Amino acid sequence: MNYLNVKNDRVLPIVSELNVLLADYHVYYQKLRNFHWNILGKNFFELHRKFEEMYNDTKIKIDEVAERIITLKYHPISKLSDYIEISRIKESSPLLTDKEMVTILIEDHKILLEQLNKVIEKANEAKDEGTIDLIGAYIRELEKVTWMLNAWSKDTKDELNTSFVK
Repeated sequence: MNYLNVKNDRVLPIVSELNVLLADYHVYYQKLRNFHWNILGKNFFELHRKFEEMYNDTKIKIDEVAERIITLKYHPISKLSDYIEISRIKESSPLLTDKEMVTILIEDHKILLEQLNKVIEKANEAKDEGTIDLIGAYIRELEKVTWMLNAWSKDTKDELNTSFVK
């Protein structure tokens, strides 16, 4: 029974991109745990809490992505070795400064946003509104967190674009 309004021949490309996203999120999740455990310095309390908030959010997304793959009638990949192999996000050393950690996370966000957009592209081709809705929300949330991390990494004298300010 086809309970989805998606043509079966168009589902596999979506599932393939969702599995890459699942792998990316798993490596990213572990990196956030690493940073949460190993943060030191004057920003410890602030970043320790923020990294925990971020990995808790990522844990939910991991489950939702896997369940979306199952909804599309496929098994999600689930071996750590597969995640490491296909993820474009790479592991990081625990021996980093707070600024290095934030910089790395912003770079990882670029990778995640690229993968999220690949999923959207395949879902659009298949008219898979369920996946589009799920991933669209992830994009919006990740862009906001990236903006906040980027703002944290700036000096207070830095400015935003002022071309519209009168």
